[in-house]
Formats: sequence, C-alpha cells, structure tokens
Amino acid sequence: MPLNFVIPPLSSTLSTALQAKIDQKTKPLGSLGQLESLALQIGLCQNSLTPRLNKPCILIFAGDHGIVEAGVSAYPQTVTAQMIANFLAGGAAISVFARQHDIELLIVDAGVNADLNSHPKLIDAKIDKGTRNFLTDPAMSAEACAKAMQAGADQVLRQYQGGCNCIGFGEMGIGNTSSAAVLMHRLTGLSLVRCVGRGTGLNDGQLQHKAVVLQRALNKHKDATEPLEALATFGGFEIAMMVGAYLKAAELGMLILVDGFIAGTALLVANKLYPHVLDYCVFSHVSSEQGHQALLNQFNAKPLLNLELRLGEGSGIALAYPLLQSAVVFLNEMATFDEAGVDH
Repeated sequence: MPLNFVIPPLSSTLSTALQAKIDQKTKPLGSLGQLESLALQIGLCQNSLTPRLNKPCILIFAGDHGIVEAGVSAYPQTVTAQMIANFLAGGAAISVFARQHDIELLIVDAGVNADLNSHPKLIDAKIDKGTRNFLTDPAMSAEACAKAMQAGADQVLRQYQGGCNCIGFGEMGIGNTSSAAVLMHRLTGLSLVRCVGRGTGLNDGQLQHKAVVLQRALNKHKDATEPLEALATFGGFEIAMMVGAYLKAAELGMLILVDGFIAGTALLVANKLYPHVLDYCVFSHVSSEQGHQALLNQFNAKPLLNLELRLGEGSGIALAYPLLQSAVVFLNEMATFDEAGVDH
C-alpha cells in the first residue's frame, strides 16, 4: 500500500521578491551564475527571504543485494559491513569530508547481511539481511518495500525534529548499481546499455556479464512496470528507504542534496510518485558512472560539480555543501547598490 505524502508547492510570489533581492546586490545581473539560482531555490524551499542552513546532515542507507549471487560485482558482499565499520571509525571519504564541513553523518542499517555492533552513529532499521536475488524472485515483498520507505521517512523526521533543515542521502551496498540500472531502465525506457555501468570497477568482460544478467532479470519480471512494483522487484532496502526519505524531506520543506547514480535512481522512483519532490532537490554532481548524466537529463538537472566521482556514500553532497553556504551568505550579507552607494 503506497504511503501518502503532501509536498507543498513553492511560492511564486516569494520567487519574485527573492529574485528582486538577488538582482539588487552589488554585481551585474546574473553574474554569480548558478549561485543565484541556488540562492533562489533555497529561499523558496525555506519560504524565506533570509534562509539559513541549520544542522546539515547526511544519512547513509546501507543494504545488501541478493543479485550479487549472479556475479555482477567485482567485490564480495562482505565489503558492505566492512565499509560501515570504516564509516563509523571515521576513515571513509565521506567521513573525512563530512568532518571537514561540520556535517552530521549517520549510518542507517537498512538491510545489511551481517549483525552489526551498536554505535552512537549507527541506526538499526534493518528490514532483513539483504534482498532476494531478483534474477529469480522479486527482491522484496510489497510490504517490506513499504516498511523500508516508512523507515526512511522516519529517519528524516527525526533529523527535522532535531533542527535540521538541509539533508542529503548517501548509500552503501555491494551490488546496488545493478538495482539502480534496472530501475532506471524500467522507469525511463532508456536502453539497458545506457543504464548499466562498471560500478565498483568491472572490466569489460564482467560488465558484459552484468548486462546479460540484468537483461535476464528484466525478462523474468516483465510486468513490474509501475514505480512501487519496480522498486520492490529490483530495488534494495537502502534504495527504498531513500525513496521514503526524499518524499518526507520534501513534505517537511527541507532542502535536499542529491548525490550520485544510485541516490539519483531512488529519486527517480520518488519523482515518478510525486513530481514536485524535485523542487526541493539540489543536484550536487554528475558522476562518471555510466547512466548518471542520462539520469540527470530526466530531471532537467544542472549539477553543481563535475569531478568524475563514482564513489557514492554521499561524497558529492559533502563536497558541494560549501556552495550552498556561499549562496546563502551572499543573499543575506552582500550589500545592495543602495546600501553601498554604488550607481547602477
């Protein structure tokens, strides 16, 4: 049963006032480029002429995938739990970037195939120890999919109640580029070859094998065409949780930072369900994973960065966050022509 969200529309009246405020700053019109549209969007999301970024947070949703049994990944499934330990120890890329920019980082066990030790930064929301192999069976039941979406929404609500108004979602899960590629293909109609990439570093032969496996899975589940049905059939618990997280964050009027290919595919599902979720989304970067640029095109998105990342984890979010800070600070603190006594 689908969850119900109410995503508020952005104010056109406020848009006019925000644009006027931006245009009155001591600069040629439009000269701050994408920072200006970013400032406008942040103000609209927060329904404010003086927006603030409060308690930024990145939630990393982690889950394992039964499809790895079919040899679609260069890494074993055990890496998922090992990387979570690295996150919690502060040694991963996202750990150091989040620390650098003072962003709260929390790990959510959505469905890791391991018993994880408790930790203050680890949230136990495990639905099951990994999904089923969607080459033979749907990855999860409709009930488990709905439960995962609700869990993602619940985690966002908890951060919002703690004062966070700016949130992003990362992911960890060996095999999840396979889920993402199949979901992208099924929900966009783009050819599978445009959606399937090297993931954690497949060679040419492994990439060809991955594509063959995924095509077989698609043939097996031809009827899974609706967004929620496709999500349950091909998704991961971490992807389903991100779908619920995106929708809840938009419902709460939070600014949402979108990471790379897998996080973008979760957003694709959310967008198919509630198109206005995109109004609250800032696209942090375009990754080098095959399919991500085509996915961004589906959203008419203009990402902030192009650093040829393909790591996931929310790493692009943490790297792009200072640009959001700059957009807010120029809007709030930069002098107007009248204040500075500058002719225009």
